[in-house]
Amino acid sequence: MRPHREKVFRERPVVIKGIHAIEEGFASGKSIEKILLQRGTRNENISALIRLARDRGVPVQEVPVEKLNQFGAAHQGIVAIISPIAFYRADDMLAQIYEKGEDPLFIICDGITDVRNFGAIARTAFASGAHAIIIPQTETAAINSEAVKTSAGALMKIPVCREKNLVQTVKNLKLNGIRILAAEASGPKFIYECDLKIPTAIIVGSEGEGISRELLRLADELVKIPITNDFNSYNVSVATGMILYEVMKQRISRE
Repeated sequence: MRPHREKVFRERPVVIKGIHAIEEGFASGKSIEKILLQRGTRNENISALIRLARDRGVPVQEVPVEKLNQFGAAHQGIVAIISPIAFYRADDMLAQIYEKGEDPLFIICDGITDVRNFGAIARTAFASGAHAIIIPQTETAAINSEAVKTSAGALMKIPVCREKNLVQTVKNLKLNGIRILAAEASGPKFIYECDLKIPTAIIVGSEGEGISRELLRLADELVKIPITNDFNSYNVSVATGMILYEVMKQRISRE
């Protein structure tokens, strides 16, 4: 028998429709999660808007017209989904943290597309003192009202850095003195064997695909969490919470 599932009622996203309205949205500083573009639609104005979106680090997704019609008429083949949060850049966050004289702690989410897992990670990251969460532009969980609700509002408080290229972002972090740890079930070292009091970024990946090979190669250490029974792995949000507990324990004991 299948377990009973509660019905989930999702709020309709806040959108801006049409070329000029989206241009005004960018000009006024609205935080745009992504652009939905009607498949096969191209003209000078839309091409310019796509370039603007990509310059601002906003992903553009081509969709069938039926998808856009769900948001009503007069969309001109393009719709912007407004994010409930603002996005930051990792470089800017890093500079601010160092200026405060603090040791940075970042959580890098690679391929985590489940909204509830992401919200739970954000909740634990904020509660345990992480400075920011870093996500890619694409192949990541939507940051919508459900994610904010699952995070218990933490997504409104912890900075989220959306980066075009996670590999380059990790390289930049390393150049700025950040040690990179990758959470990997087959890692040779337990998380509690690492010095977590120094500037650190921890990469966590999806349960299906895990962390990408490129990011694993860049990691300074592959770390794992103790597991007693013969089982594959922990849920990613639970695993992240366990890792962050160890970080918090070490950093509090230093004070």
